[in-house]
Amino acid sequence: MRTVLAISARELGSFFRLPVGWIVIALFLLLTSVVFAFDTLMPGEAATLRHFFVSAGLLLTFIAPAISMRLLSEEQRAGTIEPLMTSPAPDGAIIFGKYLGACAFLGAMVLPTIVFPIVLFVVAEPAPDVGPIVAGYVALLLLGMLYVGIGTLASAVTASQTLAFLGTLFILVGLQLATARIAPMLPEPYANWVAYLSLTRRVEDFAKGVVDGRNVVFLLTASLWFLVAGMAVIDSRRWR
Repeated sequence: MRTVLAISARELGSFFRLPVGWIVIALFLLLTSVVFAFDTLMPGEAATLRHFFVSAGLLLTFIAPAISMRLLSEEQRAGTIEPLMTSPAPDGAIIFGKYLGACAFLGAMVLPTIVFPIVLFVVAEPAPDVGPIVAGYVALLLLGMLYVGIGTLASAVTASQTLAFLGTLFILVGLQLATARIAPMLPEPYANWVAYLSLTRRVEDFAKGVVDGRNVVFLLTASLWFLVAGMAVIDSRRWR
């Protein structure tokens, strides 16, 4: 665990040493602030952060691939993946540490938005419900972890950061289209199987203030599956 934490701290620090990390945070806060100001604070609007969570979830579809694309692709491009894999640290600890570092950066990006519910509690009458706000942040965290997990697998497959970004984005958009558009056109039981993978349906439960344990387990398990797949891809390099 000490190795995992050391690698994650190093990975997190690398995001803040590069201008792109600060640019991503600035753009995320700018766009979500605009949504909050014009869709939530406008007179007559309901005291809810639903618009913010919807827009933040949409932004994660593009931000998570941008964050995860360099996790392993950069190591492969620079030729440092082999020395890294032959170091005393286990392969799983290296990849999991990099994954945790990227997730921590997403958390640092979302953290300043805590000011939004604080402002809402100050100016709104009546005060908003706490449940949907807490559930919304839990949903953002879990979605971000899943998206970064998918990006970690894509980054393990290719040495090109561009291809890793596009691959992750294609999977995320394809999954949303498949569950929202294609599933209703499929015969049973295939429609139910595809609909079960719907992230939108699970996020809607969070938006209602319901933190369903089944949704939490599904998102965490899916994140772990993509991480394990990424580890398998990197481990297969030993046999080439």
